[in-house]
Amino acid sequence: MLKRGERKIKFTFPILTLNKGGAQRMLVDITNDLVDRGHDVTILMPKNSNNEYDIRSKVIYGKNVSFLTADDYPNSDIIVSNFFTTVDSAHQASQNGKGLHIRFSLCYEPIFLPDQPLSFKSYYKAPYLVVLSKYQQELIRILHGLTGQIVPIYVNPNFKNLNIRNNDEVLRISAIVRMPEGGWAWHRDQDYLLQQLSIVKNKYPHIQINLICPPNEFAISQNLQNISKNSFRFITPSNDPELCNIYSQSDIFVTSSIYEAAPLPGLEAMKCGAALAAVYAGGNLEYCRHEENCLMSYRHESRLASDIIRLIENPVLRSQLAKKGQQDAEQWTLQRSSSAFEQICVSALKDL
Repeated sequence: MLKRGERKIKFTFPILTLNKGGAQRMLVDITNDLVDRGHDVTILMPKNSNNEYDIRSKVIYGKNVSFLTADDYPNSDIIVSNFFTTVDSAHQASQNGKGLHIRFSLCYEPIFLPDQPLSFKSYYKAPYLVVLSKYQQELIRILHGLTGQIVPIYVNPNFKNLNIRNNDEVLRISAIVRMPEGGWAWHRDQDYLLQQLSIVKNKYPHIQINLICPPNEFAISQNLQNISKNSFRFITPSNDPELCNIYSQSDIFVTSSIYEAAPLPGLEAMKCGAALAAVYAGGNLEYCRHEENCLMSYRHESRLASDIIRLIENPVLRSQLAKKGQQDAEQWTLQRSSSAFEQICVSALKDL
C-alpha cells in the first residue's frame, strides 16, 4: 500500500486483448500489483474483447469491436500504451489532455511482425519509453535515437521448484511451441527446435520430450496438431500451477528463439529447477550466462542438440547449472519490476 505522503496515481492501460500465453501477462501482473499498492488502475479494451486473466483493476470497454479511439479513454494521470496498435489512440488521448503518455514496449515489433511502417513510426509518439532489457534498449537507441528506461521481466510468484523430480525415472526434456500460422512465431525458430529435439530423441529414444503450448492455440493450429502425431508428447497447461508442475518435472528445458526482447519461459523453468539449454535471443542475456547457469549457443553454431546431449550425459553439470539457475532466477521478482515501473511514473509526473 501507499505510504504516507506518496501520491495515488490514476492509470489507464489500453489493451486490445488478453489471451493466455501472450506478452500481455506482464501488463496484467503489474496492473494487479499497482492496485495492491493503492493506485487507481483502469484497463481499457475494445468492445467484446477477450480476457482470460484474473484482473483486480477496473475494466472498461470502448465503442468499437476491434480498435480504440481517443474518445474511449477516461481522464487519467498516466496512459500506458504497449503494443504498437494501442499507441495512436493513446497518443491522441494524451494530446486531448487525458493523461501523460508512457509507452511500455513489451517487444520490438518491427523486427519480427508485419506492418513495419506503422510499428516503426509508433516509437516517436510517446514522450516516455519503457523497455524490458538492455538489448531492447540499445536496439531502439540505435534505430530511433531514443533511450528507454528498463523495467526488468520477472517470474510470477506462482512458479517455484516443487521438488518432484525423480532421478530414477525417465529423463524429461521440455520446450514451448507456439502456433506458427499467421507469421507471429517465426522468431522462435521452431523448425530448428524440432530438428534438434529429433536428433536427441533418435540418440536417446527412452527420453521423454514434452512440447508445451497454450490450449487455445493447439485447438486451432493444424501445424501444432500435425506435430503432435510424432514421437513427442504434447502438453497444453491451462494455468500457472499446471505449467509449474511441468517445469518442475523437467530435467532440461530448451529454448530456440533467435530474437526476443526478454524471453520469459527459460527464466521460469530455471526458477522451477530445470537446467536450461538456450539459443542466444538478445534479451535472454539478462539472465543467461553460458557454463555458469545454463548452456547457450548462437543459432549459426547449430549446437543446441549437442548442448542438450551434454546435459543428458553429464548429470553433475546438469545439477550444477540447474542449482545456479534457480538461485539466479530468485532475484527476478514482480515486486522489483513493479517498483521500477512505479518509480518511472512518479518521476515522469514530477517532470510535468
